[in-house]
Amino acid sequence: MPSSWICVDASLVVRLIVDIDDQIVRERWQEWTSENRQIAAPSLLHYEVTNALYQYHRHGYLGEESLRLAQEAALALPIQLHGDEALHRAALRLARRLSLSATYDAHYLALKGRLNAEMWTSDRRLVNAVKDEISNVHFISE
Repeated sequence: MPSSWICVDASLVVRLIVDIDDQIVRERWQEWTSENRQIAAPSLLHYEVTNALYQYHRHGYLGEESLRLAQEAALALPIQLHGDEALHRAALRLARRLSLSATYDAHYLALKGRLNAEMWTSDRRLVNAVKDEISNVHFISE
């Protein structure tokens, strides 16, 4: 039986919010919600999503109103956020162990481990970087 927890990263949330025609992400999200799965992320999720949306706006892909609506949609998603000291410590250990270039991804991985969750991402590079060390990290398009 799968864990009741799903850990999602910012790349997946941005794809869910910005690419409204992305059936793969929408169907997966609908599946999780219809199964009453609990969705979680580190508290840095909102920082990363806000930055990504701003970059879309800055480069002309989102207008003012679309930017505002996208951020509101992201903030309204039913995602339980975690950001305690123990998570930061675990992320630092994971980043060092996996030789990651930054600790951002390690926070998602640490939370995934804490909750015994499946992790889903739109970041194929991350999946490839950890596949030999950490199980249940899935690329959303596969």
